[in-house]
Amino acid sequence: MLDERKLAVLRAIVEDYVSTTEPVGSKSLVDRHGLDVSPATIRNDMAVLEEQGFIAQPHTSAGRIPTDKGYRLFVDRLTSIKPMSAAERRAIETFLAGAYSLDDIVTRTVRLLAQLTRQVAVVQYPSLSRSAVRHIELVALSPQRVLLVLITDTGRVEQAAVDLPDAAATVAGLADRIPVSERPNAGAVFSVLLDSLAERHEERVVFGGAANLAAPDFGKGLRDVLEALEEQVVLMRLLGEAAGPPVLTVRIGAETGLQGASVVSAAYGAGGHAVAKLGVLGPTRMDYPSTMGAVRAVARYVGQILGES
Repeated sequence: MLDERKLAVLRAIVEDYVSTTEPVGSKSLVDRHGLDVSPATIRNDMAVLEEQGFIAQPHTSAGRIPTDKGYRLFVDRLTSIKPMSAAERRAIETFLAGAYSLDDIVTRTVRLLAQLTRQVAVVQYPSLSRSAVRHIELVALSPQRVLLVLITDTGRVEQAAVDLPDAAATVAGLADRIPVSERPNAGAVFSVLLDSLAERHEERVVFGGAANLAAPDFGKGLRDVLEALEEQVVLMRLLGEAAGPPVLTVRIGAETGLQGASVVSAAYGAGGHAVAKLGVLGPTRMDYPSTMGAVRAVARYVGQILGES
């Protein structure tokens, strides 16, 4: 366990390294953070932090940088997440409120998260397995074919063509009752409906802001990050399960399976019921308080919009 002064030194090292990208020395800590102790005392504290694996010395530099373990402790000991300003909250609400469909909500959310955090934004479409059916419509395409349109309470729309064994003219009465003569048609429709509602092995994930990867933070890990963005399954794993009530999750470095990368994610949904997740992927050297605040705020607004739709 670290005492409060060593925790303060670690916080200062993380904050300075995130803002400057330069290894942090003892003198600069004293000058910038008013720790009210001598540089020699800070050097001793830094030696303890390094010995315990919270910071490291890159190359022959006199300064230190946080390790994954150091970032982990920093995040776990955060006393507060940076709140969005009133202007930022209004901007988020206005930007997302203009969405006219689920696709538009997801697209706008990706753009918004990437702009707010300067990281790669990742948004999962609401899962069918966690949604309820709001509306089913059958549209005749031909005498032997109809279009099944399924709309969920999260705004997700699924369409599928259904080949009918009998004439499509009988479809109009399916909603009221299913006489024996119409059961072949009903069976065909319900078969496609069940297929649409079944648990999908693949879920849609959209990402944006890849240009933010141009920063040199990833180093050798950039190739793995780029490959991860191309794989839906990997992106789903990085976001994590959208089970239970909406919560904020931070996975750092080795916890993501990607070198030098961190993922901040949150579940979103209406009425405390999570239907999917969204988040950002960036370097471990990220502004965690601000990023966590932005992800949490956007997830909350997306949930509100889905609940009102």
